[in-house]
Amino acid sequence: MEIKVLGPLAAVERGVSVVPSAAKPRQILALLALQADHVVTVPTLMEEIWGENVPRSAATTLQTYILQLRRRIAVALEDDPAREAKDVLITQHGGYLLQVQPGQVDVQEFEQLAASGRAAYDAGDDRTASELLGRALKMWHGPALVDVRVGSVLELEVLRMEEDRMAALERRVDADLRLGRHTELVPELRVLSARHPMHENFCAQLMVALHRSGNSWRALESYQRLRSTLIDELGMEPSPKLQRLHHAVLSGDPQLDATAHAAR
Repeated sequence: MEIKVLGPLAAVERGVSVVPSAAKPRQILALLALQADHVVTVPTLMEEIWGENVPRSAATTLQTYILQLRRRIAVALEDDPAREAKDVLITQHGGYLLQVQPGQVDVQEFEQLAASGRAAYDAGDDRTASELLGRALKMWHGPALVDVRVGSVLELEVLRMEEDRMAALERRVDADLRLGRHTELVPELRVLSARHPMHENFCAQLMVALHRSGNSWRALESYQRLRSTLIDELGMEPSPKLQRLHHAVLSGDPQLDATAHAAR
C-alpha cells in the first residue's frame, strides 16, 4: 500500500484508493498510516475520534469503522488471492496495526532524506545537504493531512511533521547560502518572510542573502519590518542574534561576507 500524508491523505492498494469519504474513518486511517507497522491502541484511537467525550458505544462504533476500512481494502485486493484485508489492517492485542512495505509511506521517506541531509550539512558537505533536503521538501504537497479532520492525537503528529519540514527548509537554505547562492535565494526568502512575518531565522537568512547580493539597504528594511511586527504583536524586540546581524549589516562588517555561518 502506498500512503501519502504530506498533503492530502492518499492510500492506494494495487491502484485502488482505500481512503474513505467519512470523516472519522479517515481519521483512523490517517493515524494508522502515521504509525504504520506499529500497533495503535484502542484508547489512542478513541481519544483521536472523540477526545474526552467518549460515548458508551465507542468500542462497537470503532469496530464498525475498522470494518469499513477493511471492506475498502478488500475491494482493492480482489485480484490478489494470497492476501486478505485482515492481513493488511491487522487486529492486535489492545489495538490495530496497518502493515505496509518499507518505503511506502511518504513521511518515512521524508524523514530519512532529511536525516541524511542533516548529516551531510553537519559534515560540511553543503552540496549534498542541499540536494537531499531539497528532495525531501519536494515530497510535500501542501499542509500535512490537509483534508483530514484532526483530533488531539493527530494534531500533535501534524505539528511535529510541520516543525520537521520547517527545520529541513531552514537547513537547506543555510546550505545554499554557504554555497554562495545568495541571489537565487532572495525571491524564495521574500515569500517565506512574508508568510512567516515573525520568523527570525527566515528574516536573518533574507538579510544575509540581500546583503551579499549588494542590497544591504533592503536587508535593513527587512529587519525593521520584522522588528515592527514583533513590537506590535508581542511587545518585544528581536533576539540579540538578529540585533547583532542588523548591526553587522549596518556597519558593513566584512565578517558578514566571510563567515560560513552568517545566517545563524
